[in-house]
Amino acid sequence: MEAFHCFMTIRKPLYHPEIRLFRPAKSWSSKIARLIILNLADERTRLNSVEGSVSASSSEKKSMKSDLHIRFPRREGEESERSRVEEEVRKASEETLEWHSVCSQVSAFASTAAGREVCRSGRLRVGGDQAESQKLLDQTAAAVLLPEKLDFSDVDDVSELVRTAVDGEPLTVREMCAVGRSLTSASGVLGQLVRVSSIGTSSDRYFPLADILQNCDFLTELVNKMAFCFDCNLFVILDRASARLAAIRLERRQNMDKLEELLKEESIKVFQAGGIDSPLITKRRTRMCIGVKSSHKSLLPEGVVLSVSSSGATYFMEPKGAIQLNNSEVMLSNCEKAEELAILRILTSEIAESETSIMRLMEKILELDLACARGAYALWMDGVCPSFVDDNDRDNLNENMLSVDIEGIHHPLLLEPFLTRSSSGLSSAVGSQKMLRMEDCVSQTRTKSKSPVPVDIKIRASKKVVVISGPNTGGKTATLKTLGLASLMSKAGMFLPAKKKPRIPWFDQILADIGDHQSLEHNLSTFSGHISRICKIIQVSTKESLVLIDEIGSGTDPSEGVALSPSILQHLSECVNLLVVTTHYADLSLLKTTDSRFENAAMEFCIDTLQPTYRILWGSTGNSNALSIAKSIGFEQEVLDRAQEWAMKLAPDKQTEWQGLLYQSLVGERSVLEYQAKEAASLFLDVKKLYFEIQAEAQDLSTREMALKANESRNLQQELKSARSQLEAVIKNFEDQLQTANPDQFNSILRKSESKIASIAAAYQPTINDTSEEEDRNSLYTPEIGERVYVKGFGDKVAIVIEEPTEDGITMVQCGKIKVRVKKNDMRPVQTSTKGRATSSGFQLREQEQKQQRFIESPKDEPNDGEVSFGPAVRTSKNTVDLRGMRIDQASHKLQIAIAGCKSHSVLFIIHGMGTGAVKECALGILRNHPRVIRFEEESPMNFGCTLAYIR
Repeated sequence: MEAFHCFMTIRKPLYHPEIRLFRPAKSWSSKIARLIILNLADERTRLNSVEGSVSASSSEKKSMKSDLHIRFPRREGEESERSRVEEEVRKASEETLEWHSVCSQVSAFASTAAGREVCRSGRLRVGGDQAESQKLLDQTAAAVLLPEKLDFSDVDDVSELVRTAVDGEPLTVREMCAVGRSLTSASGVLGQLVRVSSIGTSSDRYFPLADILQNCDFLTELVNKMAFCFDCNLFVILDRASARLAAIRLERRQNMDKLEELLKEESIKVFQAGGIDSPLITKRRTRMCIGVKSSHKSLLPEGVVLSVSSSGATYFMEPKGAIQLNNSEVMLSNCEKAEELAILRILTSEIAESETSIMRLMEKILELDLACARGAYALWMDGVCPSFVDDNDRDNLNENMLSVDIEGIHHPLLLEPFLTRSSSGLSSAVGSQKMLRMEDCVSQTRTKSKSPVPVDIKIRASKKVVVISGPNTGGKTATLKTLGLASLMSKAGMFLPAKKKPRIPWFDQILADIGDHQSLEHNLSTFSGHISRICKIIQVSTKESLVLIDEIGSGTDPSEGVALSPSILQHLSECVNLLVVTTHYADLSLLKTTDSRFENAAMEFCIDTLQPTYRILWGSTGNSNALSIAKSIGFEQEVLDRAQEWAMKLAPDKQTEWQGLLYQSLVGERSVLEYQAKEAASLFLDVKKLYFEIQAEAQDLSTREMALKANESRNLQQELKSARSQLEAVIKNFEDQLQTANPDQFNSILRKSESKIASIAAAYQPTINDTSEEEDRNSLYTPEIGERVYVKGFGDKVAIVIEEPTEDGITMVQCGKIKVRVKKNDMRPVQTSTKGRATSSGFQLREQEQKQQRFIESPKDEPNDGEVSFGPAVRTSKNTVDLRGMRIDQASHKLQIAIAGCKSHSVLFIIHGMGTGAVKECALGILRNHPRVIRFEEESPMNFGCTLAYIR
């Protein structure tokens, strides 16, 4: 084994005489396989002879190992060569695992241009050690908890501007303002973090984010200088930037005023003399002048011609008196530009002197932006924070404890199509603890359609090598990539799209050999590309590395591939933290029986459907199921039968039947248990849903009861007030008549007054319901299946009888989705007569005032309407049309559309309100004449302002 270690590691491959074997050559795969096997045999023979004569103590083994390594002494430049190979393998592994695509997903949540560029180029920061990765995870966790988005809107990438300043080239006003704006915005982000941290009791929860900007120099003095000197809205230098600039500009304004006044006078004189059609003052060759016809240029004696119009009809002349003023204007303009340039140079030099502080601040702002982007990304995919298993304590773990414990993880790239986003796409996001927030993305409501199948990755601490077998297209490669990405994401401080709390070791390198590395350009076959990548992995791997190899030993003679693969696995098991490989070689699964560091896993395959389930069976060995897959594709049975004969001849131990039967029985038992678990979960959800429905119904009944009581109380107060006013009117009338009547008329007036008072008292006398009579009727009533009834305790809701009454008078009714058993004495049939009972407050006067039809049948009723069941009349947003606040024509149009859109045998709630009654009368008129309306019920005490229509 040690000899193989020496041979495969090739500490100095460029100088090793056997390195030529790893160069592409004809029949390369078979030659190298034979050579490695022969070399292994020679080395093992030598080791056995050594072990036979020397005690096999641990110290002796270590010395033997060191002796073997002495064969390849380190030479000058080996470290640089190793670093080059490490970087090459790292880049190839990240490309294989599609790390750049994951980083591109994060880029959509970055707020700054620099942050987006870093993510898109795949340069997302990855922790160099476990402490750094944990720090990144803490930053992400703090970003997830942010209650509001951090404002990076004014932060620009000013690194190029700073480098320009360092090179000595003065910056423009616009560039100066960009630097100042970025510095101010960075200071504002820190202030925002401090303000957020001061809210609530736990101020330390955002400390990992605030700590990023600690000890940063925000160059407040430089920012104040730039704000004093520049107007960043107009991008100009202010007069107060320097005393000399203010004096120059003042003198220039005064000079310009004199010049404009002089030119105005001269142009008016020329105009009055007919020298121009209208006074014209303009600028030519940076000098102010006036326009004059070519035939009248003599009007400006000793004037200087600066320019001539294209037609030659107009001369642009500088009057004699304006020459000195124009000279002063040119001189002052040059002085002003020189002074502005001096100011820009001074501030540019200060920016150059502050290069280190500015660049460090921009790096910290970038780090903070990436932390917020990781937090938003975690919320978008509903990720959970992983925890690292300290590899130093791995030996102290119980052998049955898990070093890798990831439950229900999705591949992030496979998960993306199943996550819906708001119209802004993957815009920036951050916010409250359980919602996506940051800009539109989270208002962004995340919904999942049918998502990909998650996998459980559970590897015990005592295992160093996992061999995954199973059918083609079963998910072996996707599992490898998922584990590799989970390790990279954890190192980079990103949450994982998994369940519960994932645990994973910290790996210093994630090295992957996945896919076909054939290259015609480099003269590499499939096998040579595969084995050369493994050789480089062995060369750079360490005790803390994770190695992922797909289809190890493939691409060559299967017998040689089977011989080479175990040797590679046994060697790597001593060199790395964890090795996970996929294979179709059954012999590799037998290594578990001889080496406790090996573990098997199989991708589940359904024999009944001949389809993979994409789930991992840990501790099991899977079959490739090539013949089953070929059968499902449609191969001829004759071909498959012949293939089966060959498989039985070639299979080791003829594929002992009991193993297959045991595997199938275990899979069947697992399927039964999973089905029972799903049934239990479904039943639990139904019970929970029913509970919430009953709770909502109870709350609704309580609300209606309170509203009814309040309404009745209000009506009672109105009736009492009305009665009192009527009695006062009778008394007042009585007193007035007494004053004017004769004594003989007193008795007559008194009897009339008493009669009126008695009639008022009788009108307000409460009615007494004959409850015993109602009970007698209910005792004789027998409900029928499909009949609509009112149930005591259900309020005014209608239920449907779904079972015949038993001998003890109990039957089952359904109200919405609720089914209950009730006594027939507790129900009464729904009245379908043209006049229903008037539900008054209990006083005869109000009963007389509110007499109106409650159930009005349309004259177009069909004779068999009574046989149609409409179900319970439960109001929802879908069967309700609200006409309140509309004009008559608008309400009529909306109601017509609502009736036309109703399903057959449905109920429509029309809300018309309690206003003037115009909308209500319009609605009732439409309902009486509409051909689809069978009947309708007007408003009741339980439904004021609402009419129910039953649709044909």
